[in-house]
Amino acid sequence: MAGASPQGEDGASAAAANSPNPADKSVAPAHPHPAAAGEGGHVKAGKWGLIIGAIGVVFGDIGTSPLYAMREALHHSRGGGANELAILGVVSLVFWALILVVTLKYVVFLMKADNKGEGGTLALMALAQHAVGRRSGVIFFLGVCGAALFYGDGIITPAVSVVGAIEGLKDAPGLRGVFDPYVLPVSAGILIALFMVQSKGTARVARFFGPLTLVWFLVLAGLGVLHIFDDPSIFRALSPHYGVLFLIENGALGFIILGSVFLAVTGAEALYADMGHFGKAPIRAGWLFIVLPSLTLNYLGQGALVLSDPSAVANPFFRMIPEVVYWPVVLLATAAACIASQAVITGAFSLTQQAVQLGLLPRIDIRPTSETQAGQIFVPSVNMFLMVGVLVLLVLFPTSSQLTSAYGIAVTGAMFVDTLLAWFILRQMWKWSLPLSLAAIVPFALLDIVFISSNALKIPDGAWLPLVLGAALVLLMWTWVRGTQILTDKTRKDSLPLTDLIEMLRARPPHRALGTAIFLTSDPDVAPVALMHNLKHNKVLHEKNVILTVRTTDRPRVPESQRVTIEPISDDFKKLTISYGFMEQPNIPKALGVCRKQGLKFDIMSTSFFLGRRSVVASASQGMPLWQDRLFIFLTRNAANPTDFFHIPPGRVVELGTQVVV
Repeated sequence: MAGASPQGEDGASAAAANSPNPADKSVAPAHPHPAAAGEGGHVKAGKWGLIIGAIGVVFGDIGTSPLYAMREALHHSRGGGANELAILGVVSLVFWALILVVTLKYVVFLMKADNKGEGGTLALMALAQHAVGRRSGVIFFLGVCGAALFYGDGIITPAVSVVGAIEGLKDAPGLRGVFDPYVLPVSAGILIALFMVQSKGTARVARFFGPLTLVWFLVLAGLGVLHIFDDPSIFRALSPHYGVLFLIENGALGFIILGSVFLAVTGAEALYADMGHFGKAPIRAGWLFIVLPSLTLNYLGQGALVLSDPSAVANPFFRMIPEVVYWPVVLLATAAACIASQAVITGAFSLTQQAVQLGLLPRIDIRPTSETQAGQIFVPSVNMFLMVGVLVLLVLFPTSSQLTSAYGIAVTGAMFVDTLLAWFILRQMWKWSLPLSLAAIVPFALLDIVFISSNALKIPDGAWLPLVLGAALVLLMWTWVRGTQILTDKTRKDSLPLTDLIEMLRARPPHRALGTAIFLTSDPDVAPVALMHNLKHNKVLHEKNVILTVRTTDRPRVPESQRVTIEPISDDFKKLTISYGFMEQPNIPKALGVCRKQGLKFDIMSTSFFLGRRSVVASASQGMPLWQDRLFIFLTRNAANPTDFFHIPPGRVVELGTQVVV
C-alpha cells in the first residue's frame, strides 16, 4: 500500500501511517543491536561466537540488575530487610521472577512467535496484524504504545545502570564515604562521553562487548559462590513458599516490594527483541547455561551474605567483593553498565529508523556509521534527545535508589503489550482453541498486571516520567499518522487519475524533452503533483517517464529478487515500485541498478528526479484541532530532505511545490 508524504509526492516510504488505516503495518524490534550483525541483520559467527555475541548484546541490561535490585527490595521490607524471612523471601521472589517472566514467558513461549526470524514488541505487532488478516486499530495502538514505552525505558536504563555501577565508589575499602560527592559528576561524565562517541559508530568496540559481558557474568557467579557458604541455608529461598510467606507478612507493603523485585527482570524483553540478530538457539543457550545460573548464584550469595552479616543490607552487591579485587570489579561493573546502555541507545536508533520507514514518524537524519556492517546507524536527533533526557534524570533523581523509583513501569507496560499481542497469534495464526489460548495467556497477563500495579505505586516517586514521555510520543505519532491520512485523502480528492492524464496527453501531445524523468509519488494511481506542474508551467514531457513509489512491507527485509516491480502503462509511462523491509534503509540509486536486469535501462546522471513539495497550512474548520495542525506542520518543516533520505544525487533533483490546507 502506498503512502503520502506531507512534504509532497516525494516517494516517502509507503507506510501504515499513510494508508487510510495505518494499522496494516508495523515496526520492528525495540532492542536490536546491529553492532554485532552482518549482512541481512544476522550475525555471522560460529555457535560459540553467536552465544558470546548474544551475551554482550541481549543480556547487558538484566546483567546489571544485581547492582541494585536486591538492595532496593530489602530496603522496602519491614525492619529494613535484615530479618531471615525478608532475605529468604526476596531471593525467592527474584528467582521465581527470573523463571516465570524470563524463562517461561520469553524463552519458552514468546520466542516461538517470530516475524521472519525477527522478534520484539513491534515485530510481534506486525505478526499479529498479519495473523488477523485485516486492519486492526487495536493492534496498531498497542504497537505504538510499545514503541513509546521503549523510549521511556531508553532514557532510564543508561542512567540507572551507570549510576548503580559508579556508586561502588561509596563502599571502596578504607575510603568509605570519601568519593560520595563525585558519584554524580563521574556518572554524568561517562554518560556524556558515551553519547558523544555515538557518531563515530561502535563497530570497532562491539567485538569486545560479548567477551567483556561474559567475564562480568562469570564474576557475578564467582562472587555468589564465594558467599553462598556464609550461610548455606539460603538455598531454602529456591522454594516459592518463602516468597509467598514474605508477601503475606508484609501485607500491602508486599505490593511495593514486588515493584523492586521486578528490577531483577528488566531487560527480559531483549531476549525476544534481539532474536533476529543471533537466532533462538544461541539466546536460549546463553540464558539457560550462563546468564540464569550466574544471576541465581549471585542473588543467593547476596542473600547468604546479608543472613550472616545484617549490616551488608545497605549495599549487598558491593559488600560481596573482596578487597583485593574491589577496584577491578568496580571497573568491570562500569564497563558492563556502558555496554547495557549502548544496547539501549542502538535499539532506540533502530526503532526510530523503522518508525520513519513505516510513516509513524517524519523523515529524520539517519547516518550510517559503518561501510561494512549493515544496520550500523547514528540518529543525531534521537541521540541528543536521549542525552538530554538522561542528564535531566540525573538532576531529578541523583542516586540509583531514586532512579529505580522511575524504573520498571515502562518495561512492565511493554511486557503487557507483548502478552496482549500474543493472544492474536495464538488464536488467529496458530489456531489454538479458546480454552487453550486462555490457559496460556491468562497466567502471563495476571503476572504482568501484578507487576504493573506494583510499579504504578511508584508513580508519585518518579514513575510518572516515563509515562509522560510515552504519552507525548504516542501523541506525536498519532498526529503524524492522522495528518498524513488527511493529506493523502485531500490530495487524492483533488488529483487527476494517471490514466486520464495519459489519454489527455495522447489527444494533445506536449513538447518532448530528451532523457528520462522520474516522478516520486506515494500514490501511483494519480498524476503526481510534480508532473502536473511540469506540464502546466514548463509545458514539456520527457521521452521516458517513470512513476516511482517506495513501499515499505510488513516484513523485516525484502530479497533483492523482489526489490523492484515494473509495470508498463503506455509507450511513454511506466510504474516502478521499489520495496523495502521495515529494517532496511532506502537507497533509490542502488535499487534502480536492479531495474537494468528487468529491461528498464537509463543513466542516473542523465535522469531528472521530480519531487512535489507541499506547503501545509493549518485550518481551524477542518481536519484536526488547530494545535494539532500546528504540531503536524512543525514536524513536516523539520523533516529530513527526501533527496538525502533516499540518497538521490542532489544535482539531478527538481522540486515543484504547492500549498495544501489541512
